[in-house]
Amino acid sequence: MTKKSVPASPQIVHIPAAGATGSTLSKEQKAFNRFTKRISKLEKEVADFREAATHLRQRVQNEYRPLQQQHNDQRAALVRVLDHAHDEYKLTKTERDKIVDIIVYGCVDLLDWGYDDLEPIFDKHDPPLRAEETAEAEAANAQTAEMMKQLFSQQFGIEFEADADVNTPEKFQAYVAQQMAAQEEEFAAEEAQRAERRAKRKKSPKQQAAEEKKQAEEKNSTKAVRTLYMDLVKHLHPDREPDEAEKARKTELLKQVTTAYEANELLTLLRLQLELNRIDQAHLENMAEEQLHYYNKLLSEQARELEDALQAERMDLSAFTGQPWYALTSPAAMDLDYRRQKSQLQAKIKQLAAEVLAFGHDPAAVKAFLKTYKIPKDGPGLMLVSLPL
Repeated sequence: MTKKSVPASPQIVHIPAAGATGSTLSKEQKAFNRFTKRISKLEKEVADFREAATHLRQRVQNEYRPLQQQHNDQRAALVRVLDHAHDEYKLTKTERDKIVDIIVYGCVDLLDWGYDDLEPIFDKHDPPLRAEETAEAEAANAQTAEMMKQLFSQQFGIEFEADADVNTPEKFQAYVAQQMAAQEEEFAAEEAQRAERRAKRKKSPKQQAAEEKKQAEEKNSTKAVRTLYMDLVKHLHPDREPDEAEKARKTELLKQVTTAYEANELLTLLRLQLELNRIDQAHLENMAEEQLHYYNKLLSEQARELEDALQAERMDLSAFTGQPWYALTSPAAMDLDYRRQKSQLQAKIKQLAAEVLAFGHDPAAVKAFLKTYKIPKDGPGLMLVSLPL
C-alpha cells in the first residue's frame, strides 16, 4: 500500500455549528465534520508513529544490537568455563548432566551467531546418535508425522501422498504449505468461475437499479474530486508565472495537488483550496446536501485508508521487533517497551559476566549455581535467551 501523505500543518476544514442563518447542522454536515476530524486525528497518529518507529529502528541498530553481541559473547564465555568445570572440577554426575543440558540445549544457537570455535565443545557433549538411537528417533518422527497427517487431513482436508516425505517438522511444514497454497489457488479459480457465472445471470429490476445507483454515485464522487483538482491545477499552473520564486512555489504545490488527486484524498484538496483562497468558510457552510453526500463517501474511504496505513505501520514494526502489534500502539508505549527490554538485557549481561568470572576459578560457585538449576523435562534449558528485537 502506498503510504498516505500527511500534511505538516493541515488547514482546518470544518463547518461551524451554526451557519449564516443560525440554523443547526444537517446530518450530512455533521458527518462531514466527523470525518474531517477523524482524518486529521489519523494523519497525526500515522505521522507520529512513523517518526517514532524510525527512531526506534535507529536505537535498535545503534544501541540494542551491540548489547546483543555482548550478551552472546558472555554466553560463549559461559560455555567455555562450564566445559572446563565439567572436565576439571570435582562434580557429581547430576551436576555434569546439568552442565551438558545448559551447553547443548541452552546455548547451541551460538553456532548460528558465528561462534565456530565452540563447535568442538558441542560435539563433545552432544555426540552423534548411535545406529539404534537413530532408528528409534526415525520411528518416533514417523509416528508423530502420521498423527499430524491425520490431524491436518481432518481439519484442513489436506491429502498426503503415499510417498510424501514429512518425517521432520521442516519437511512437514513445507509440504503443508505447498498443499495449502494449491488449495487456495484452486479455490480462487472456482470463485472466479462463480463470479463469472453470477455476472452472466440476468439481474432483477431491483438488483439492476441498485447497481446503477452505485455506479452513478461512484461517477459523481469521482467528478467531485476531479472538479476540485481541475480548479487547483488551473490556479497553480506555473507556465505563465513570470516570477521564478512564485513559479517554484506553484510547481511544488501542483505536485501536492496531483499526489492528493491520485490518492483520492479529498480532504487534502479541500485544505489546499482553503489555503489558496479558492473557497472560503461560507462555501462549506452553503454546500448542497447532495454534494456533501458525495464528499462524505470519499472522506469515509480516506479515513479507512488511513486506518489501514496505521495498522500496516504497526505490523511492519511488529515484524522488526518481534513484539505483537497491539503492544506497539503509541510512541510512548514503544519507548517504554524498548527501554524495558534494553534494561533487562543489560542486567543479563552483567549477571553473566559475574558468573563467568566466578565459575572460572571457584568450583563452589559452579556448584551453588547448578544446585538451583533444574533440567527441563522438555525443551531448551534456561540459558537460551530468545531476544525479541
